[in-house]
Amino acid sequence: MDSEDSNQFKIILGSSSIARKMILSEMGYEFTTMSADIDEKAIRKEKPEDSVMALAEAKAEAIIPKLRVGEYKEDAEPTVLITCDQVVVYEGMIREKPSNKEEARQFIKGYSGGHAATVSSVVVRNLKTGFRRGEWDKVEIQFHDIPEHIIDNLIEEGNVLYVAGALIIEHPLVLPYVKAVVGTTDSVMGLPKALTERLIKEVL
Repeated sequence: MDSEDSNQFKIILGSSSIARKMILSEMGYEFTTMSADIDEKAIRKEKPEDSVMALAEAKAEAIIPKLRVGEYKEDAEPTVLITCDQVVVYEGMIREKPSNKEEARQFIKGYSGGHAATVSSVVVRNLKTGFRRGEWDKVEIQFHDIPEHIIDNLIEEGNVLYVAGALIIEHPLVLPYVKAVVGTTDSVMGLPKALTERLIKEVL
């Protein structure tokens, strides 16, 4: 997307995730951020794909009333709101952010020598027209054995406590133990670039 195009619409990223902000910046976009204060645990679906879609929708619904949407409708340029969600699926179970260090440790131990998947959703809404599109993306990850001291270091550092399934594959401590990734790293980080790009084009 060239900069000339990006001047013709504004973007609001409905997320406080550092990784998502970084990815959207890498895509060449300028944007503002807002976060949705919702009780994510109150929204539950059996299938991870349904769960992440419902949560991304709920985040959009929570953010929109905070915006003066009338302003965006009259604005000369459209404003696009992007909301996302992600879960890790391990042995058929949905994993969200760990509730404490012990749970984070159990999560990471489970990945050691095993595999997991991430399911990420992206919902993009044109605030001027109200038109919205959303989809999910899945990535499979296989791991070598992860040594105990590496797990200790990850828990001590603490970043894994704030992400779905305590899973950060791009982390320098984790990267050497990632055996294979079927899909894209940006999707594992929470914002699949190609999907996001396509959805933005579709709503505009």
